[in-house]
Amino acid sequence: MAHLAVVVVLLCLGAANLTQRATWSELEDGVLWKMNGADVVAAEIAPDTAARRAGVQAGDILLAIDRKPVNRIDDVTAALHASVAGRTLHYTLLRERSRQMIDIAVAPIPGGPFGLYVALAGVGIFSLLVGASVRMRRPDHQTTLHFFWLTVAFFGVLCFSFSGKLDTLDWIFYWGDVAGMLLLPPLFLHFALVFPDRPDAWVRSDAGRTLLPLIYLPALLLGGAQVASIVSGAAHADVLTRVIPFVERGQLIYLAVSLVLGMAIMMRALRRVRSVTARRQLRWIVWGTVLGAMPFAFGYALPWSAGFPPVPGFEYSAVLLGLIPLAFASAIVRYRLMDVEVIIKRGLVYAAAIAAFAAIFAVFLRVTGAVFLEQSDVRNPIVAFLAALVVALLSRPVIAAIQNALDRVYYRDRYDYRRALVGFARDLNSDLDLARLSERLVHRVTETLLVDRMALMLAPISPAGDDHGFVTIAHAGFADQPPRLPRMSEVGTRLISGHTLALDDNLSLRRLDAREVDFWRDAGIHYFVPCVSKDGTIAVMALGRKASAEPLSSEDMALLSAVAAQAATALENGRLYRQLRTKAEELDRLREFSDNILESLNDGLAVLDREDRVVRWNRQLEELYGVRHEDAAGRRFAELFDGGVAHMLRTSPKESTEGAAFYRVPLTTRHDPPRRLLVNLATTPLRDADGAVAGTIVLVEDISTRVQLEEQLQISEKMASIGLLAAGVAHEVNTPLTGISSFTQMLLDGAAPDDPRTKVLEKIERQTFRAAKIVNGLLNLARPAQVESGAVDVNVVVNDVLALLDHQFRTGKIQVRKELVRNAPIVQGIEYKLQQVFLNLFLNARDAMPKGGWLSIVTRAEGGDVVVEIADTGLGIPPEQLSRIYDPFFTTKALGKGTGLGLSITYGIVQEHGGTITCDSAVGQGTRFALRLPLSAAAPRAAER
Repeated sequence: MAHLAVVVVLLCLGAANLTQRATWSELEDGVLWKMNGADVVAAEIAPDTAARRAGVQAGDILLAIDRKPVNRIDDVTAALHASVAGRTLHYTLLRERSRQMIDIAVAPIPGGPFGLYVALAGVGIFSLLVGASVRMRRPDHQTTLHFFWLTVAFFGVLCFSFSGKLDTLDWIFYWGDVAGMLLLPPLFLHFALVFPDRPDAWVRSDAGRTLLPLIYLPALLLGGAQVASIVSGAAHADVLTRVIPFVERGQLIYLAVSLVLGMAIMMRALRRVRSVTARRQLRWIVWGTVLGAMPFAFGYALPWSAGFPPVPGFEYSAVLLGLIPLAFASAIVRYRLMDVEVIIKRGLVYAAAIAAFAAIFAVFLRVTGAVFLEQSDVRNPIVAFLAALVVALLSRPVIAAIQNALDRVYYRDRYDYRRALVGFARDLNSDLDLARLSERLVHRVTETLLVDRMALMLAPISPAGDDHGFVTIAHAGFADQPPRLPRMSEVGTRLISGHTLALDDNLSLRRLDAREVDFWRDAGIHYFVPCVSKDGTIAVMALGRKASAEPLSSEDMALLSAVAAQAATALENGRLYRQLRTKAEELDRLREFSDNILESLNDGLAVLDREDRVVRWNRQLEELYGVRHEDAAGRRFAELFDGGVAHMLRTSPKESTEGAAFYRVPLTTRHDPPRRLLVNLATTPLRDADGAVAGTIVLVEDISTRVQLEEQLQISEKMASIGLLAAGVAHEVNTPLTGISSFTQMLLDGAAPDDPRTKVLEKIERQTFRAAKIVNGLLNLARPAQVESGAVDVNVVVNDVLALLDHQFRTGKIQVRKELVRNAPIVQGIEYKLQQVFLNLFLNARDAMPKGGWLSIVTRAEGGDVVVEIADTGLGIPPEQLSRIYDPFFTTKALGKGTGLGLSITYGIVQEHGGTITCDSAVGQGTRFALRLPLSAAAPRAAER
């Protein structure tokens, strides 16, 4: 802030000095007057002046000017200030005690061309602004403070010039000029010694630190002489005319020598700098200083100091001194030559803008005066205010237009690329593909800035403690993959802090490990620009030099910083999108995995929400229940299942952690035709992440097949028990049967063929053999006999059994309807066992029709099977008993009228013959049994005919 105040004060003084020089012209008469006692006496008369031509002599006493008494030198000064150039003043002199009247035409004091002064003042103001800009850009750098005071000295030498008015302000200008002239040489020499920073510099040694203040000693001596001359000049005027010129020559010699020595020091430093880029840039700085200082030193300062006339026109070489602060400013701020071009461009822009503003102001005044005031008063303050307002409103667009025009001229075909790069950076956010975005960014930057290589390195997503480093995701210009940038390295630490690094910057070299710098230089990387988002440095742009081997300018770096800011947001979005897509893919995989698990279940699964609406319905439940997922989703559970199942679900405790289970639940499916199943139902609460109940999970297990298998197993176990029981009964029954059979055969041997009792005995014998077979069948329940099967005609077996029961059917008023297939259905089996099957079924039909009815027997061939259907019009079997009719000892008949073994034995015989038996019954309508037995392999075609 203090430096800004100094700049403002100096600029105000400079403007005042310019104004005074433009409006004030000091007059002289060519005489050096001094006080001798109470008299004003002529001490010296300058050659070729009006006083010399008028005959004024040394020793003349001035009495009056234009008849106004003169008692002091201030009276002479007042008379001159009251006059104008070319006017003749009447001097009254006393010479050798005689009064003389002499006319003297006063003239302006000879001075340099005003245009030269304006040019020098412009260079001084430019130098001061450069120094202030450098200081503000690097406020924490000691070198910038030194450079700032160096530019202040430049400003004092070039901008301050006393006019001869000799008032307080004029004396400030005079001593400001003197101070600048005295401080500029040692400051320049000191700056050349310490910049650029050199480890082996002389000023770093003990002798250097001790002797360095001596370079300010000449300035101190010359300044003391100047002050002493001015102070003593008030009493001794000849001191001013004799000493001051020598002091001023000494100051010029001091300045010229310091410029030459500074040049020599910088040229020596140029040979000792190791960096190739630094040497190239320092060489340009040296040449800039040479062009700025040498013409003035050797063409004007040294010849004039030595008493020789300067080379004509070389007084204007002082304008070139502005190259010195410009060159040093470039080195301090960025240590890049290209910044000189940037500063020159900006200077041209503002110079052109000032000219444009002046032209606009003048045109507005002239047009306004011509149109509205008719040239009566073009200095009207209201018009001037309006003109200034117009200039203020047009300032920004005018500067922008001039800047764009100059950029277009300077960059030519690359101008559109640079503008497009900024627009491209803003548009990066529209691309969320991280790989494509990175490739586009690298391609566009290398194309615009013409760098030989570039790599875009992305920060790791892992925590900062894991030094995975910045990994290259896109690059151009590298023969191999660029190296990884460790986060914990000095370069990585600086970039994480958000600092842009230029490895050719002397300041960066002091803050970084030399081995790291050499490593990255060997890799062809010289610049690192961090892409900083709200979460820190997300990526780094690593760049090489330009294809022309020139370094990047500060304007290039500013452009890269602007692009990096936009790219950081785009890269952050791209990385977040990649993470989101990865998470989404992972969730898809998990969801697919979960779906596969649910769909692979052997049981049906339904997931209900809090309102018992279906949100999930797996494939097994589709096949089990006959309702597709699309048809079930969104519907209430009660709409899909019958009332009993829905009631179970509603009454189950939904808040219970164990859920609920229901076993052997009858379920009618939605297939066409419907199926009756036995299922187990299990419900469990579905909980969300907070543990709250979010719905219900329903598991449906089809146990129909398992129940049938269990029933078959139970039947088998019961049949085994019956077989063991039957074995004992058979042994007991066989004994009387043997006696009956023997006695019957004996009677038949003695009976006559025509005896009526012979037929009865034969019938007794057949029935005895049949009873024996039945008893042997009972024995086979416990110990299966090896009975050979043969071809059996099913129609014959049916007719034999019907003949056996014919008397019982007539007694019970049962009508028999037969529809037997014409061609004999031959099966491979055991005849007496099949007789037992039909006997049991016919007897059950008889018992089911106590009041009489119809017994229908149908045989037919279907494919490779023979189907026998036996239907009655009896009482029917209740649905809840159908599943148990094959259980041993299960019967619905009254006590003493049935053992419950008939259907159990029938089921076993049918299974033994490889067939199946099914039963359909309706209470009050009757019962229908359907037997399916495989046809004999030798007679399927005959049966079909």
